Amino acid sequence: MSIFSNIFGGGEKSGASSNKNNNINWIPLNALEQLETIKEQSKTESIFIFKHSTRCGISSMVIKQFEKLFSEEHQRLKVYYLDLLSYRNVSDEVGYTFQVQHQSPQLLIIKNGVCVYHASHYDITQTELSRFL
Repeated sequence: MSIFSNIFGGGEKSGASSNKNNNINWIPLNALEQLETIKEQSKTESIFIFKHSTRCGISSMVIKQFEKLFSEEHQRLKVYYLDLLSYRNVSDEVGYTFQVQHQSPQLLIIKNGVCVYHASHYDITQTELSRFL
């Protein structure tokens, strides 16, 4: 069962992509303490944070397109999923910790404890994932 099945109730109509993509290792981001874990993990690999608004049509379209960017070579990337409406305090702290102005949807890539790349809205779909392997 994917993270989207858990979050959106398991139906394709509720936001999960129609082609299940097993190449994304979605990790729920729902606690402030996880930011320290992310900074620590980023010392050895790139860590992705996807900030998603579950009430925004653009965000729903972008997350589906983002999923399509992932191929088998990207399946080991760690991608944290942040429902920013449910975890607004975590979203605020992500912006403060990594010095990035809040946008939605938004993708941040963390390396060595700092944000090395960020994009929002449809710019997310132009992200070349392989450069962060």
